[in-house]
Amino acid sequence: MNEPSKATVQGSFLERNEFLLRRLHSLSGIVPVGAYMVIHLLTNASVLDSAATFQRSVYQIHSLGAVLPVVEWVFIFLPLIYHAVYGVLIVRGMAPNSGTYKYISNRRYTLQRATGMIAFVFIMWHVFHMHGWFHADAWMQNVAEPLGGGQFRAYNATSSAAEAMQASLIVPILYAIGVLSCVFHLANGIWTFGITWGLWVTPRSQQWANVACLVFGLGLAAVSMGALFGFTLNPELRGKENIAKVRAKEDQMYDERVKMGQIDENEHKRKRDEERAQAAVEEKKPGNHESHE
Repeated sequence: MNEPSKATVQGSFLERNEFLLRRLHSLSGIVPVGAYMVIHLLTNASVLDSAATFQRSVYQIHSLGAVLPVVEWVFIFLPLIYHAVYGVLIVRGMAPNSGTYKYISNRRYTLQRATGMIAFVFIMWHVFHMHGWFHADAWMQNVAEPLGGGQFRAYNATSSAAEAMQASLIVPILYAIGVLSCVFHLANGIWTFGITWGLWVTPRSQQWANVACLVFGLGLAAVSMGALFGFTLNPELRGKENIAKVRAKEDQMYDERVKMGQIDENEHKRKRDEERAQAAVEEKKPGNHESHE
């Protein structure tokens, strides 16, 4: 009589705790990871209004000061790491997948797994490309930057992001693939979240959920591509000369905020003097200036 309960206790940790782990995986994909992605894309799309608007948004985020790393790790990185690692285990078949997607077509199920893997690789590269993973000077100068990482500077937000995105034609293409994969994974993931948590179980409710997720996905895709356009093809940011003009405005904003006591001086969040000098040299080379004739 006791053998069934013993069998239930046996098995791997993943098998014994499938119900809890899967629901945590589902929940973390929506809150906070999915919510953060929406905010992140909307913030990036603010560059379409102006470089100053995007820079002010970044200042607002960094106004958290010493609390910012805690917020990032607790509400972004740790949930993202859990969601990604458990997702990889599901894809590799190491985590049980008994009937979780029984209401989803095989095509959507396959796309969900495929875009999840693309998103995982893309996010790892994106964080390295923009932030270098680690902020120690030795790591940034000797490892990350020589490998093309750590390109973003919070207090030169628009200009540094535009430089990073325009460094090569392949960069915006990779971003488009990666970001659209993330958008599909989130939009379709909201639908599977509703199934997992029993929010829509009738055929009619699932049809309405399909429509809502489709509209949400298309809208977020438009926002993400708008942000990508803003940093790559926007005439006001296109080319070294325009980027240099934007950087000069960013430096002015920085100096004003330091004088007003709104921010502390922090050269780690700005383009270094040698980078500025190199940019000035490049700007003076023949052929780098646009014709005004």
